Amino acid sequence: MSFEDDMEELESAEDFLQYFELEYDQTVVHVNRLHILQRFHDYLDKGEERLPEDEDSKRQVYKTLLARAYNDFVDSDAQTEKVFKVFNMPDPQNVFVALTDIKT
Repeated sequence: MSFEDDMEELESAEDFLQYFELEYDQTVVHVNRLHILQRFHDYLDKGEERLPEDEDSKRQVYKTLLARAYNDFVDSDAQTEKVFKVFNMPDPQNVFVALTDIKT
C-alpha cells in the first residue's frame, strides 16, 4: 500500500498517532481528539505546496506536524488554542448591543 492509501484508512486521532508511532496520553487525546486532528489538518494546509514528493520524506513531515498538533494540547486546552470557529466568537454575555440596533 502507498502512503496515500494508508492515510485513507486512518480514522481516529489514535489511528494517526499509532500509525506514526507517536507516544501519547489517552486522556489528552480523549478530550481533544477533534482539535488535534483539525490542527494537524491546518498545519498540513499551511505547508501543502512545500510537501516533498517522495513518500518517506512526506511521511516524516506528516509525523512531525501530527506531533506538533498533539503537543499543542498537552499543556493547553481547546478554548485556549481556538482551533474551531466557535472558540473565536465573542462571548454572548459580553456583547454590547445598542438600543438603536434593536428593531421591533
